[in-house]
Amino acid sequence: MAEDLEDYLKDKRALVENSLQGVLLAGNGCPESLRQAMRYSLLAPGKRLRPLLVILAAEACGGKDTMALPAACAVEMIHAYSLIHDDLPAMDDDDLRRGLPTCHKQFGEALAILAGDALLTMAFQVLAEGYPPRTAAGCCRELARGAGAGGMVGGQVEDLAWERGGEETPARGHRSSAGEAPRTLEVLENIHARKTGALFRTCLSLGAWVAQGERSEGVDSAALASLDAYGRCFGQAFQVTDDLLDVEGTASQLGKRVQKDAARGKLTYPGFLGVAESRRLAQRLGEEARSHVLAMGQAGRYLAALVDRIVERKQ
Repeated sequence: MAEDLEDYLKDKRALVENSLQGVLLAGNGCPESLRQAMRYSLLAPGKRLRPLLVILAAEACGGKDTMALPAACAVEMIHAYSLIHDDLPAMDDDDLRRGLPTCHKQFGEALAILAGDALLTMAFQVLAEGYPPRTAAGCCRELARGAGAGGMVGGQVEDLAWERGGEETPARGHRSSAGEAPRTLEVLENIHARKTGALFRTCLSLGAWVAQGERSEGVDSAALASLDAYGRCFGQAFQVTDDLLDVEGTASQLGKRVQKDAARGKLTYPGFLGVAESRRLAQRLGEEARSHVLAMGQAGRYLAALVDRIVERKQ
């Protein structure tokens, strides 16, 4: 299954890369400096994990990979915009991303911010122009929910609040007697369910929508529920592994700075649970994720196998 999965993902990743190239070429009236900054971040070497999830979910729901490509490109644009903004000095202040200088290091802060803005906006244009009205509307709604204030952006706000000493109280709105919000595993899980997990779950719902959005009976609610449960476990397993890599990995492996989370006061799984228990948690989450999709046919088995790659990844 491992070799089969690798070949499968390689083919799908090539489809995504070609589609991303085409989408950026199609933007009329875009200043060349802005296009270069957008291309630099969007086309930088990456795993394309989120677009792959869109394609896998679409196929699991009876669709074809080609019909999933606009949604796959849109979600990768959202991801790229979020990385550009996260790396800014006002946010995580990083100078390395995917083995390259971050966008603001390469093009300056102002153009980097605008490149992120442009990618965010273009994502919804791609959805609106890529699908019939009902499917486009459903996809735009799902993407806005996952990427917006109640999802990824809200999670980033809470994460920054913890990093800066609990200026705002995440999730519950209460503070300890010392004036700082209590640091609990529940709070950590809530932050990453939004900051990281929400967009993964959106990828899966987008796949269902592009495969079934035009059916008279609409999107299969049971399939959506299975994919969402998978996405919840997948996203948490991804974050646990990401936290472990920050502790144990190297900059050359990951293409970004490492061992920075603890120094910044970030809430992390190893910080709460230790390395060994965090690794066991990732394994348990992977097993649970697999259980939600194994009944969905071949594409479901690919989704299940993908969890193993995430839990065992070294970069």
